[in-house]
Amino acid sequence: MSERDEQLADRFHTDIFKGGKLEVADEILRPDFVIHGPGVTPEFANGPEGAKRYAQAIREGFGGQLEIRHDDVISSGDRVVIRWTAGGVHNGDLLGVPATGRRVEITGIDIFRVTDGKLAEMWQNWDQLGMLQQVGAVPTPEGAATS
Repeated sequence: MSERDEQLADRFHTDIFKGGKLEVADEILRPDFVIHGPGVTPEFANGPEGAKRYAQAIREGFGGQLEIRHDDVISSGDRVVIRWTAGGVHNGDLLGVPATGRRVEITGIDIFRVTDGKLAEMWQNWDQLGMLQQVGAVPTPEGAATS
């Protein structure tokens, strides 16, 4: 595992999702790149084009102003793990929920597999329930934290 592999994973978040530079997907993702995770449909899961559609859908939910912070980056062998916090103002459709104007903060973990200098696979797990509670689509139990 090299620093270069960590930079690839960083670019996935920073350039594609945060920066909206969708063309970077063609540079850093293998043609057979796959995203695994709850709620990731085949439309979003397969190849650089799917990753671009996924990033665009998430970015639209935040009016193109998605913020992403890496809280931890761990690498071993052919894997890079990033624990992240993302968010912004929910001012567009997000997972079928119309804009609310509410500030949202989401946490998650992505595990990337690197092959031949490109990202080959990603396993994603993020707090969808917390996000839905923050935008008011799902009630929050009284006294419970929302992020």
